[in-house]
Amino acid sequence: MEGFGFGLAAFAFWGFIAAVVVAGIWYAIREKEAQHETLRRIIESGKDVNVEVIDRVMSDGGKSETDLKVGGYITLFVAPGLALLGYVLRVATGEDKVFTILLGVAGLVAFVAIGLLVAAKVTESSKAKSKNETPLV
Repeated sequence: MEGFGFGLAAFAFWGFIAAVVVAGIWYAIREKEAQHETLRRIIESGKDVNVEVIDRVMSDGGKSETDLKVGGYITLFVAPGLALLGYVLRVATGEDKVFTILLGVAGLVAFVAIGLLVAAKVTESSKAKSKNETPLV
């Protein structure tokens, strides 16, 4: 009977993860549809539509760089917390393996954080570069 309970808990966990992913995808699709509807209404109203108007309507407002930076900084500060947790567990239990394992996990989390911060910098510089380029049309 214990195996069934553990299986049900695992199913509930992965079901929750799937629901969060589907909700995120659904939200992104709805946001793009709203942007397209706004652009469609501008065109139907007969107003002048140039590249700047399209960029303003279709842009994310610089959200992606900010989100990557915030995620990177939060994740960066989680890494030493995991190492500290490993140290506390080593002292409490006397097991050196726990500290070694959590130190490795902290290193992995630190690399993920660095990757997020690099991605934010690359996204920021590519958007700045595309703003400075002259359009071909």
